[in-house]
Amino acid sequence: MKKFYGQDTYVQSVGVKNDRDVDGFSVAVCDELGVEIDRHQTRSFDEMEDWGDDLSGFDLIIALSPASLRRAQELTRYYHLDVEYWPVLDPTGLGETRADKLAAYRQTRDQIVERLIDRFGPPTQGREG
Repeated sequence: MKKFYGQDTYVQSVGVKNDRDVDGFSVAVCDELGVEIDRHQTRSFDEMEDWGDDLSGFDLIIALSPASLRRAQELTRYYHLDVEYWPVLDPTGLGETRADKLAAYRQTRDQIVERLIDRFGPPTQGREG
């Protein structure tokens, strides 16, 4: 989001739970687009609140999995948030070889990029890749 649309919009990446480091395959395929996520840390909705991010300050949650959709819908009981569900391929566990795994992660990355452009329009910032 920041790569394509700049820093004018406050964006946070959050999961249902924080149970792992950022996946190395995710790092590799995002790097192909010039998006550096290797220093990012995973965080859950609960951790986000604990760290002081006020969820009432957000306008939209985009859920990429059924579990995140359920959690996001729970939050709408307490906060006025719009929730969109963008079902994308879960690449974890797919593919036998490194090349196969990277292909699955690229497919997911490309699905997310396509949804971003469909929802928010053409990128307003430079796009490589």
